[in-house]
Amino acid sequence: MLIFLALNFSLILTSCGIRKSIKHVPDVKQYSIEIPKVNRINDSTFSFNQNYLTKNKQQLWELYIKGNPLQLGYNNGALTQSLMQKQEEIFFSKVEGFVPSKFKQNLLRGFLKWYNRKMYLNVREDYQAELYGLSQYSSDKYDFIAPKFLRSMYLHGAHDIGHAMQDLMVVGCTSLAVWNENTEDGDLLIGRNFDFYVGDDFAKNKLIEFVEPEEGFPFMSVSWPGMIGVVSGMNKEGITVTINAGKSKIPLTAKTPISLVTREILQYAKNIDEAIAIAKKRKVFVSESILVGSANDKNAVIIEVSPDNFGVYKVENTSRVFCTNHFQSDAYKNDKRNQKHITESHSKYRYEKLQELLQENKLNPEKMAAILRNKSGLKGEKIGYGNEKAINQLLAHHAVIFSPQKKLVWVSSNPYQLGEFVCYDLNEIFSDKRLKSGEFANSNLNIAKDPFVDSKEFENYEEYKFASSEVNHATDDKDVMLTDDFLPYYQSLNPDFWLVYYQSGKYYFNKKEYSKAKTEFEKALNKEITTIPDKENVERYLKKTLRKLR
Repeated sequence: MLIFLALNFSLILTSCGIRKSIKHVPDVKQYSIEIPKVNRINDSTFSFNQNYLTKNKQQLWELYIKGNPLQLGYNNGALTQSLMQKQEEIFFSKVEGFVPSKFKQNLLRGFLKWYNRKMYLNVREDYQAELYGLSQYSSDKYDFIAPKFLRSMYLHGAHDIGHAMQDLMVVGCTSLAVWNENTEDGDLLIGRNFDFYVGDDFAKNKLIEFVEPEEGFPFMSVSWPGMIGVVSGMNKEGITVTINAGKSKIPLTAKTPISLVTREILQYAKNIDEAIAIAKKRKVFVSESILVGSANDKNAVIIEVSPDNFGVYKVENTSRVFCTNHFQSDAYKNDKRNQKHITESHSKYRYEKLQELLQENKLNPEKMAAILRNKSGLKGEKIGYGNEKAINQLLAHHAVIFSPQKKLVWVSSNPYQLGEFVCYDLNEIFSDKRLKSGEFANSNLNIAKDPFVDSKEFENYEEYKFASSEVNHATDDKDVMLTDDFLPYYQSLNPDFWLVYYQSGKYYFNKKEYSKAKTEFEKALNKEITTIPDKENVERYLKKTLRKLR
């Protein structure tokens, strides 16, 4: 939910402020290209030369592209045009409702023109060329907002801008790497949840990209149409990257989007030292942890970047690394913002949960999937579905499992990380074998879907999300009244989650039913509340309620 708000804010900034911004266009004359003529094989399979887009039976889109930077962009855009334009519409459709005031939109126009004025100076020229080619297939519908190239580049910073401007709480992503005595075969194994939720529509069209650039290493990435940056990925050398947001201060200007830093690592690094060197030379504008795994090193480290600091967390005398949303390296040992975040957020709780789960067994891909799908609190406590203290918060855009030494990747299918994990072998995909077989996935190694997805509890959780929006609407609108049985029904859908009682209490408080509000706030305080600020907020409401009852 928090990333949803942050992303909307970043998109508002993006959509409301570029029309009179810089007119920068990259110089692409050095690249020779062939304008793609896409061959439509069927409703879900398209091709151009040796570039392909297809949809597998798990409803994941698989894209294979190759060429120079500009050609990569054109191939990507031509093959994914309808998907990319759909994603763009999902982004921008939220803007008008979020900031309906034309006056406020005008203020934001001036702000963004200033804020993003230097972003292009911090984006590699080859990535600008790729974005330029990709942007040629963007929708004309939003040209009034910004020129296509600038729109595409700024949207790659949406995660960063939203993360920085929100400065309340960060996304609850979780990742881990284990090897030697912590895995069944001793090989390096990495898992991650990318807890990025912008609504169910946004997550429908997951895109798995297999990219064979003219320079650098071939790599795969899991994201969405229109994205050339990397949030989860692995290259043919067995380098993996995943990003976890950290606590960030608000920067003065946009610099390099973090997803383009990790893209550069995948494309140009073959070991940990080279990954560190790449990250160190880029100027970022948010705080982020980059978990890097390496087949060649049989090791994993966390690169911790921020606008004013840089650190690397390496473990000694152990063969496992956990990454949630706080920094662990010596460089941030005395960082007050980081220390406060450890104390107040849900990051430390999830870290401790990983420690608890790793005590139980040595991992293989199936057991790693079970950890990424874990919904309970410490010691198996029921903390409610959707609680950000859980490893599985039931909002993930995707989950990924990497086996770098074997060059195998498992990607989750909908919903969240509960669907079947589809296996891909990079050794085969980036070889003549795939061209001959026409297949991307190695279905013999897939991991079965979570039985929870077929349970009554999951059905209730999906209904809870809908009911929660109804409660919020009724709370905010004094003229909307819920029926007497609605709130008990709403609470029964997710009875262990503190939020259902807090929202019920707010509804009663706003309707001036203070006795009922008191009961609900007290119930909330007896549950596992996500963060210290959340708990303090419930306590403030309870105090206000008690004053009203005097």
